Amino acid sequence: MTPSERHGLWYGVAGVAIFALTLPMTRLAVGTADAPLMSGVFVAMGRAAVAAALSALFLLVTRAPWPRAGEWRALAITAGGVVFGFPLLSSIAMRHVEAVHASVIIGVLPLATALVGALLHRQRPSPAFWAFAALGSVLVVAFALLRSGAALRLHGADLLLLGAVACAAVGYGWGARLSQRMPAEHVICWALVLALPATLPLAFWSRPAMPLPASAWWAFGYVAVFSMWIGFFAWYRGLALGGTVRVSQVQLLQPFLSMVFAVPLLHERLDALSLGFALAVIATVFMGRRMPVARVPRLPVLSPAVESR
Repeated sequence: MTPSERHGLWYGVAGVAIFALTLPMTRLAVGTADAPLMSGVFVAMGRAAVAAALSALFLLVTRAPWPRAGEWRALAITAGGVVFGFPLLSSIAMRHVEAVHASVIIGVLPLATALVGALLHRQRPSPAFWAFAALGSVLVVAFALLRSGAALRLHGADLLLLGAVACAAVGYGWGARLSQRMPAEHVICWALVLALPATLPLAFWSRPAMPLPASAWWAFGYVAVFSMWIGFFAWYRGLALGGTVRVSQVQLLQPFLSMVFAVPLLHERLDALSLGFALAVIATVFMGRRMPVARVPRLPVLSPAVESR
């Protein structure tokens, strides 16, 4: 592993640690079906609008250059995944499921991100890499079933969470691709600013109509400043330095970090089963990161003179 890849993994760990608080904080902000607080639309669009304001200030202070013509499309796809898709679907779902349950469903995100990254970045992971990635995902799913004791069927909230996974994987892949051409922190900032004409009106339209507890606003502030903004500074830089396919596997730690954070925030219990599966998943991450990931060479483009021979 090169020094750049090693630094990328550490940036990825920092990003995952920040993202791990997203679901518990979202749960605090939206409340439950019996005691609703903020709407999922407001949490998703409001946090994006706040982060966009911070992004505009950051871009202005740092005198960031405007994206080139060919980069706006990739920024739009990135925004569709991580500014609209994941926050909106996950925020709506969090009113109907506990943070622990949502965390383990989101645990399939590393495999989805690796698939998108392999396609976008022309990377060819070894069979051993895919084996450890699949094993980590299987462990996460097995933990979800053992923890919940539910039947093998998906509810509406589960479908929303799986849709959020797909959106996040696409947004991570395209954002990582852009991070190879512009500073990682500029990627999320421009994506948020690009989305502001839609997120700001939606946030205003869905704003709470009644007083809310301070805890809900503190939770909203976290997902706006950290989950939607600062976390991406580290995450996209990690993907750019270490490679999307390899660094994506660090996300396998996110469900278990979320559970650790949920204990004091949501008064949930962290038992031996959770710790055992956490150690097993950490082992798959450790072994998977040591497996080779090759880049598929591009075919040479022949000149017309050569092609005519």
